[in-house]
Amino acid sequence: MVETKIKNNNLPGQKILPATATPNQKKKRRGSASEYKKSLEEKQALKRLYGLSEKQFKRYVKESLAKIRRVENVSDELIKALEKRLDNAIFRLGFAKTRLMARQLVNHSYFLVNGKPVNFPSYKLEKGDIISIKDGKKKKLVFEDLMKSINKIETPSWLKLDKDKLLAQTIGEPTLAEVNPPVEISLIFEFYSR
Repeated sequence: MVETKIKNNNLPGQKILPATATPNQKKKRRGSASEYKKSLEEKQALKRLYGLSEKQFKRYVKESLAKIRRVENVSDELIKALEKRLDNAIFRLGFAKTRLMARQLVNHSYFLVNGKPVNFPSYKLEKGDIISIKDGKKKKLVFEDLMKSINKIETPSWLKLDKDKLLAQTIGEPTLAEVNPPVEISLIFEFYSR
């Protein structure tokens, strides 16, 4: 019987790795994800969806949690707060292709709210606010194909858009059912309640 010697490249004290693993490769955890991981992933997903920093997002969640005794549905309150941001409304109206683009356009004062220039994306819209594009900015390259893109987009029920005048008005409140975010909001509240 011939004895074969197995070559061991590991130094004394090092773990013996399987043939497929590299030294810098981490072990993959088996089994289901922890509750913490699930809630963290949900929080990160919603935060990225709206393009917010951790500090901004945490403020919206804490404000919603503070209303827990006064409102029927706290999840609905969080979505209302996020949807009523000016940058989000610009995106929903089709004036920008992405929320990031909407944020940039608002930062550069492309829009008027009730006839006054607003240049901060977190501006909270109220019922009856009128959103319009500044006259001088309508001819910019950014808005070249605006009429085509606006016709393709279905505006939410809480926003009324006059496509000819490029004027919009908030006529209601956004609802959780209409927005239907791809996350489980209760896990987000659970994350911040720790």
